[in-house]
Amino acid sequence: MSDNPVALIVLAAGQGSRMQSDLPKVLHRLGGVPLVGHALAVGRALEPEQVVVVAGHGAEAVKKAVGKLDSEAAIALQEEQLGTAHAVQQALPHLEGFEGRVIVLYGDTPFIGEDTLLALASHHADVVVLGFEAADPGRYGRLVTGPEGLERIVEYKDADEATRAIRLVNSGVLAADADLLRALLPRIGNANAAGEYYLTDIPAFARAEGRRVEVVTCDEAETLGINTREELAAAEAAFQTRARARALEDGVTLTDPATVWFALDTYVGRDAIIGQNVVFGPGVTVESGAEILPFCHLEGCHISSGATVGPFARLRPGAELGGDVHVGNFVEIKNSVLDEGVKVGHLTYLGDAHIGEATNIGAGTVTCNYDGVGKHRTEIGANAFIGSDTMLVAPVRVGNRAMTGSGSVITEDVPDDAMALGRSRQVNKPGLATRLMQALRQKKGQ
Repeated sequence: MSDNPVALIVLAAGQGSRMQSDLPKVLHRLGGVPLVGHALAVGRALEPEQVVVVAGHGAEAVKKAVGKLDSEAAIALQEEQLGTAHAVQQALPHLEGFEGRVIVLYGDTPFIGEDTLLALASHHADVVVLGFEAADPGRYGRLVTGPEGLERIVEYKDADEATRAIRLVNSGVLAADADLLRALLPRIGNANAAGEYYLTDIPAFARAEGRRVEVVTCDEAETLGINTREELAAAEAAFQTRARARALEDGVTLTDPATVWFALDTYVGRDAIIGQNVVFGPGVTVESGAEILPFCHLEGCHISSGATVGPFARLRPGAELGGDVHVGNFVEIKNSVLDEGVKVGHLTYLGDAHIGEATNIGAGTVTCNYDGVGKHRTEIGANAFIGSDTMLVAPVRVGNRAMTGSGSVITEDVPDDAMALGRSRQVNKPGLATRLMQALRQKKGQ
């Protein structure tokens, strides 16, 4: 966190036509969340006073996604794509009255680190440009520095051979004092081939006023931008490699690291064990000492210490597993709380339910929570025993220490300590099976 007030502007207006997609580029997913979510997440580490996302192509979709990612972020609309400086101008009305450091990030550049942002936010210079030493400088704009800091940014097409030899290049990320940004942006012209207004003109105007302009550097990997599906795939691979390494460093056991897929906000505590081919969607917390067996898919859930999940289990949003809960193979849980010691061995669906501690759920149990219009809850008390193949038609409650017989359809509440049987009486018809099969075979033969 910076000691100075910070505001964040995230540029997310580009169409990204090279992605070959109708979806706005910043909404393509990386680590389980839209690209723009990475910029918002790292920016929040600075505890900014204000966050503004500039949307253009697919603005309504971007607005909806940003609302889910950061409900406090404001949305500015850039109706015409007239360059980065023009985009920042659209954001400034949302920063009226703000006094402090403004940091401009890009929604398609997901790997900028917290330390890098902190360096931009806390630097003493009036304008700070983020640069990096490029392995292949290519057509990047070169950063020409001297004793007085950053002297100028030279675009590749305007650079002579000596300048092109410079390996320090511009990332596009910039930080500046808010008042200075307000004063300088209107001066930027569009006298270029594209007719656009470029943020890279800000350092030159600042220096002309005698302001201090400096460069902060970061690793080149932090500046990776996403413009194509191939680059998105490469970014996903890089993200997963980092996430796996971080989990191992934090004391998590990954049985086969290359097959475990993390989301941006996945949290796994030390001494947890994660089997092979486990996929974490957004919003998962696994506490220390829990174990996730192979081939599980988890999203929006919380797994307490000592719990075991899987193999082949699916936990959906709202699943809350208490300590020492066991969820076995081919079990799906959605929006349900399982208290300490609950056992759900196999072949079961629990949706919109609360299961009391130490209750056993038999194989094939289903909470019938949806009537075609609305969802309804099932409440099961502590130390209950639900027989295999029980259908619990919600809304319904099964009491503490109660039982249901196997194959029952439970449509009424079951009191504490009661046994519920909801099935038809069995009737045996002697010889009917043989006669029926003979008739069926005869019919098939004809």
